Amino acid sequence: MIIRLARPEDAPGLLEIYTPYVTDTTVTFETCPPTPEEFARRIEKTREKYPYLCAEEDGTLLGYAYASPFHPRAAYIRTAESSLYVRRDKRGRGIGSALEAELERLLRLQRVCLLTACITFPNPQSIAFHLRSGFTECAHFHRCGYKMGQWLDVLWLEKALLPFRDAPEDFLPLPEVFRAEDPPALWRD
Repeated sequence: MIIRLARPEDAPGLLEIYTPYVTDTTVTFETCPPTPEEFARRIEKTREKYPYLCAEEDGTLLGYAYASPFHPRAAYIRTAESSLYVRRDKRGRGIGSALEAELERLLRLQRVCLLTACITFPNPQSIAFHLRSGFTECAHFHRCGYKMGQWLDVLWLEKALLPFRDAPEDFLPLPEVFRAEDPPALWRD
């Protein structure tokens, strides 16, 4: 398995992973799957500043993870939100852990100090995964989403990636972290 930066042309394969989460679960609050064109646009937009990673084995996409702004205001620039999806028939193989570790490594290089995750509650698998990864619960919002005929809570978790210094270093957008436009593989098992 390799982990590499996702490219817009990966959109159809990544959408195959994401669509069942949209149509069959409450894991995401998105209610209609995006088009491949919209998904490709999301990859491009994310990579302007943040990592968008995919795990691949023998040409098959197994999962993906990306970071996004926690909030658009400038003071939040050293805080990011993570999202992670693994092909449902490939869970339990360490793919999510590998993606999460590589995402966090890159965010540290970007000088992100705090990583957050917003999880539909209940979602015991995702909550357990994040707690094992070092996240701690920081907020619980009740009945803030409605999907599949039910009101849903969200649980926010957080993880410090770097020390909180009085004068932190400036955030580095992803293109400034890599000298090459698109490294072939960031991680191999």
